[in-house]
This record gives sequence, structure tokens and C-alpha cells, in this order.
Amino acid sequence: MILKLRAGIRSVKLIPNPKISLSVLFVFTLSFPKVFAQFKVDAELRTRSELRDGYVKSAAGDDVPAFLISQRTRLIFMYESEKLRIKLTPQDVRIWGDDTNYTLSGSNGNNGSLDLFEGFADIKLSKENWVAVGRQQLVYDNQSILSNANWNQNGISSDAILLKLKLQKWNLHLAGSWNTLQSLSSDNFYPPDRYKSIDFAWLNRQFDPGLKISILHVAAGRTESDTSNTIYFRQTTGFYTSFIKNKLTFWADGYYQYGKSQAGKKVSAFLFDAEAGYKIKILNLGAGYSFISGNSETGSNITTDHLYEPIYRSRHNFNGYMDYYSSYQKQTGGGGLSDFYVFADISASKKLNIRNNFHFFSLAETNSATPSDKNLGSENDLVAKYKFADWGLLEAGYFFYLPTETLKSIQGVKNGGFSQFLYLQLSVTPSLFKANK
Repeated sequence: MILKLRAGIRSVKLIPNPKISLSVLFVFTLSFPKVFAQFKVDAELRTRSELRDGYVKSAAGDDVPAFLISQRTRLIFMYESEKLRIKLTPQDVRIWGDDTNYTLSGSNGNNGSLDLFEGFADIKLSKENWVAVGRQQLVYDNQSILSNANWNQNGISSDAILLKLKLQKWNLHLAGSWNTLQSLSSDNFYPPDRYKSIDFAWLNRQFDPGLKISILHVAAGRTESDTSNTIYFRQTTGFYTSFIKNKLTFWADGYYQYGKSQAGKKVSAFLFDAEAGYKIKILNLGAGYSFISGNSETGSNITTDHLYEPIYRSRHNFNGYMDYYSSYQKQTGGGGLSDFYVFADISASKKLNIRNNFHFFSLAETNSATPSDKNLGSENDLVAKYKFADWGLLEAGYFFYLPTETLKSIQGVKNGGFSQFLYLQLSVTPSLFKANK
């Protein structure tokens, strides 16, 4: 390389020698590792119209069916490099026409709920170990315990610290959270209908392509009241397993609860789910069973609480799509639930899928708050999904429930009868932008 200096001028001019320049470039290339980073922006717009004629609760004879349209709008910003991942998801959820500021001269806007659904940083600790800090979705296994409740337009995300470890062939996740309603100088008051703290450990392994096993422990704490610092933790320990071989599919889970209830009483409750299916060409036929333990006593007569608490169970995915059994204390009189169902799943094409479930419901236990007859009735759920594009899904469902006198008595609907629910949902999930560096 030749260096020329000009007198009186503070400048240096480099005239490159091609051979030396290539050599220097080669050395620099070897000296610095390759760095990868990706930034992308996705969107989700989900609009659902619903005809409710007995949804959540049996329709009374003089009820007028309700019709409504709701919408979820999300923008998903994601950045990923070798040692850092960041995800930000602002979300707006609204019902069409929910307007508090409407005037004849103004715009017909809605009173939506704009918030942050996700906002977390995932930091690499070592080769396969990460820690995620911030608001994030906690979705595990079949969502029997921890889910994002995706049927709900708002969904569920949690403010938590999540440590993700790789231990040879096992995956170990450890999470902790502590929720506070206000910035206070004293006390730990919190609404008793929400969890003050959710902490869990999840151990998972894929033994072969067809067998998967998970072990989960969750400590869920609630305050005794909104003016009490006392926090009672209900402990949940159990397993989930799934097995697929040839045309046979099977999954099961079982969880036992102990510790203290929100009222400070001893807890001994359990949940069990199982489902098996067999595929014949485009048709998958199967059956399943779900059992949620309940109480045979009520009020002050309860010394040990046997009613299982669902924590963040995906309510809509279990025990019928009419959502009659999402709050076991209120909707079963504290008696728990037994649910036997059969299903037929048809993969009509690569784009079209149709599934029908038929449920037989009954109480797990009877008590003074329930009739002596355990039969709660039956429900049929029919859902069709059509994926018309990589970014588009059209979904329709029709559900109906045939209630018994036992269910009508628990719900307090004396003249309740045939109940039905119909919906049509459009989901648009395009990728808006993607850049690699």
C-alpha cells in the first residue's frame, strides 16, 4: 500500500494495492464471527359474529336471542438475534358499536380496550438456555392447566420471569410471578378473584417421535380478601402424556391439588382427562372422558375442599363449546363435573376440516346446593374450518344444549329449554414485513 503526504495539508491518501487489500479483507472476515438478526412484523385481525340463544346459561322461554360482533386486532413485532429475542404485541379488543362518544357529526368509533398483550425480552444464557422477562403467553401441553385462552378475544398473558433450560434430553422450565394492582408503600392487597402469584415448574421429554411426557407443578396464590395480606397457595401436581402410532392417537392428563383454598381450608382435589382416536382414511373417530372432583358438603360444613380449581385451563377447549362449565363452583353448585364425549373429525381436504363432538354431562358429587339427580344434560358441537389462504381462516360453528331439571335448578332458570349458539369467525394473519441482517 502506497502512502502519499501533501505538505501543508492535513490529509492522508491511501492508494490501495489490490493484492494487499484482498489479504486484509480476508483477515478481517476470519476475525469476526457471522452475526444473524431478523426483524419482522405480523398482524392478526379476528372478527367473530355470534348468535347467542342460551350461551353460557340456558335460554329462558321469554329471552330474546342476542346478536353481536367482536373484533381482535393485533400487531406483532419480533426481533431475533443470536442472543436476544424481543416480542411486542399491542392489542385492541372491541365489540362493534360499543360507543360512548357518539354524536351525529362525529365518527362512529368504538370504546375498545387498547393494551399490551405481549412485551418481553428473551435473553440467551448459554448454548441452549434462555430466560424470558416480561408479559408473555404461558401455554403448555394440551392447555389443561396453563393456556392463552385463545377463544376469548382478549386472551391471557402473564407478567412473569421464565427460565428455559435444556438438560440433555429433558426440557425444564421454571417460572415465577408477583402481581400488584397499584404502586403502594405498604401492604400486598390484591383482588381475590385474580391470582396474586403463579409459579410453576415444567419437565418435558420427547421419548420417540410418537411418545411425549410432561410433569407439571403449579403454586397458585390468591389473597384471602381485597383488604387482607394473607395469601393462600393451592398446589397442583400432575402429568400429561400423548402417544401417536400409525392410525391411533391417545392423550391423557391427571392432576392432584393440595395446600390451602382461598378460604384457608385444606385442599384435596383432582382432575383427569383422556381421549383416544382412530383414523380411517379421512375420518377420525374417537371418545374422551373428563372428571373434575367436587364437594359433597357446602359452606361451613366443608372441612376439606374437594372442588378442583381450573387455574388457567383453556375453558373453551374442554367440557363443551357452550362454556357451561368454566366456573365449577358457580356452574355445578360445587359438585364438580363428569363429561363423557364421542367425536368424529373429517379432513375433507387440505383446506377443509369438520369436527362434531357430543357430550354427556353429570355432576361428580351432589350436595345441599344441587338436586339429587346428577344428570346435567347433553350438548352437541359442530365446527367447520376452511383455510382459504396461508394468511386466512374462515370458521363456523353451531352448538346446542339439551338441559335437564338438575341443570336448570343449579342455573336458576325454571323455564329453561333448548339452547343454541351460532358463530362465524374470520381470522386474517398476514406477514407484513421481514428483514434479515
